[in-house]
Amino acid sequence: MLSSCWLQWGGTSRAAEAALGAATSALPSPVFFLSELCVPLAVPYLDKPPTPLHFYRDWVCPNRPCIIRNALQHWPALQKWSLPYFRATVGSTEVSVAVTPDGYADAVRGDRFMMPAERRLPLSFVLDVLEGRAQHPGVLYVQKQCSNLPTELPQLLPDLESHVPWASEALGKMPDAVNFWLGEAAAVTSLHKDHYENLYCVVSGEKHFLFHPPSDRPFIPYELYTPATYQLTEEGTFKVVDEEAMEKVPWIPLDPLAPDLARYPSYSQAQALRCTVRAGEMLYLPALWFHHVQQSQGCIAVNFWYDMEYDLKYSYFQLLDSLTKASGLD
Repeated sequence: MLSSCWLQWGGTSRAAEAALGAATSALPSPVFFLSELCVPLAVPYLDKPPTPLHFYRDWVCPNRPCIIRNALQHWPALQKWSLPYFRATVGSTEVSVAVTPDGYADAVRGDRFMMPAERRLPLSFVLDVLEGRAQHPGVLYVQKQCSNLPTELPQLLPDLESHVPWASEALGKMPDAVNFWLGEAAAVTSLHKDHYENLYCVVSGEKHFLFHPPSDRPFIPYELYTPATYQLTEEGTFKVVDEEAMEKVPWIPLDPLAPDLARYPSYSQAQALRCTVRAGEMLYLPALWFHHVQQSQGCIAVNFWYDMEYDLKYSYFQLLDSLTKASGLD
């Protein structure tokens, strides 16, 4: 009986391996089909917020991004928020600030996954640096996330809504986090994806996004990296401290603005979308879309993270991710 079980398992295993080989060898074909079917040539604009039904039907379900105009006009923040306003109202408030030597926090640098040094600084000092009145080693970015707006700057909450009502109704939930972003133009968010439906609102300045749809996963490399943290010394220099207690981090090593196609040739098959989100505009960035972000100097933004549904869409992505790894495309 045991021998027959092992024989049966062996046959099943060989059949599974053969099926996996056939599936992975044909992987690019369905990926191209999905991209042609689902991915727009450019990020479309809506002239006003959609109804909850239209938002869910036309954008969330098909997992498609869009930029929404006239969605923030009723926010006092759109008229109030500026660096002088912050200085007068919350200048003395200490906030968590990410500090890096080159503007790249949570990114691959060399053979490490680098996390920023974190400092608690009065917001007025950050404003001084943004306006050129003061200097600080490295690049500053208020990007704590984890709902840093209500936890660190609650005085600003009356200037905007606590959620996006039509999105909350469509998604059937309230946001998990409301995040505040303010930083230098040199601060860059490296290419990554999130398990959130993201509504990203630019209040002042501009954000520049580069996107890849989830169907581009086979062409986007991941590698494992030792995590490390920047440490700012008293002399104003940075040193790298390995986080020895942490497991290795899977991250995307590729810079989509200057991709190394000799090392990652498959990336040439990926389809990048680019857009600029300007003051008063809201970007709907669907869950699982890869994105890379730049900004203008002193750009002010708020985003709402709604937890994604772990439904068939998520299962499809997990299948694509598993096939990509099994095929050796990573």
